[in-house]
Amino acid sequence: MHLLQAQPGAIADGSEAVDLAQDPADIIVLSAADTEIAALSHARAALGEALPSLRLANLMQLSHNLSVDLYVEQVIGHAKLVVVRLLGGVGYWPYGVEQIAAACRAGGIACAFLPGDDQPDVELRNNSTLDAEVCHRLWQYLLHGGPENARNFLAYAASLLPQIVGEDLPVWVEPKPLLRAGLYWPGASAPDLASVKALWRKGRPTAAIVFYRALVQAANLAPIDALITALAAQGLNPLPIFCASLKDPVCAETVAMLLTEGEAELVLNATGFAVSAPGGPRQPGPFDSVDAPVLQVIFSGGPLDAWTKGTRGLSARDIAMNVALPEVDGRILS
Repeated sequence: MHLLQAQPGAIADGSEAVDLAQDPADIIVLSAADTEIAALSHARAALGEALPSLRLANLMQLSHNLSVDLYVEQVIGHAKLVVVRLLGGVGYWPYGVEQIAAACRAGGIACAFLPGDDQPDVELRNNSTLDAEVCHRLWQYLLHGGPENARNFLAYAASLLPQIVGEDLPVWVEPKPLLRAGLYWPGASAPDLASVKALWRKGRPTAAIVFYRALVQAANLAPIDALITALAAQGLNPLPIFCASLKDPVCAETVAMLLTEGEAELVLNATGFAVSAPGGPRQPGPFDSVDAPVLQVIFSGGPLDAWTKGTRGLSARDIAMNVALPEVDGRILS
């Protein structure tokens, strides 16, 4: 049997055993969602060194039974808290649940198996060693998502470790639902239009950025932050608006209201553009609320070397005007 070294961003298909080669840590979080892992990674970096050590992994890389055995022996068995968020229930990953639950019970390790969706799962709950109230709170942080809930998830998780009680840990607050649509600003918690306008320069035209709520949930906001910075540098006042879907009536109404009250003179749309059925009559959409040109923005991800080759021959100004350049784990997100 072959044993492969896991590659960042790769998903194992179960045909080969994979060694994630992670060092042990106080808190272990396993999830099938890379966006959730990224959000917790960003939150951990923002919290600094006050938090206990943390390891994050995509459980899809542990589809082979030997991969599970290695991870349980090398990482799970040395943890103080293990959180597994599993879409599809125990039946989706039975060997992993069985081995992690057994190791946590044998080692007195706090453990929470959480649903990967918004439906409670009694079977997952029965495999957990933490109280139902604790598991529910951890689940709600991840279910609602967003940078604030990610930070509070880690702060709350740290508070569950009796071995480090009394240290200078960050304070946690209860999970907060994330609006279906609303305003975003880097570093701000639930900003309203007045607080965003307070950051604008008087007399400048407003350029709205409309993007998916999923980016806020996953704290995958580097491209949005780069757009905000670039628009301000070009003499525009950015109006970043997130929404779950432009086809959602509540989202559409919220977007239309913010565009109108923000007096948007340009709309950069990073969502799916179609709001009418193919072949049917055109339906009015939220962008009709303002008399402004609408430009479609497409975010893409790719290897850093491929992006570098594709931009050879372009000037720095051409690159800056056409793409945002945040880099995460060797990838350019534009």
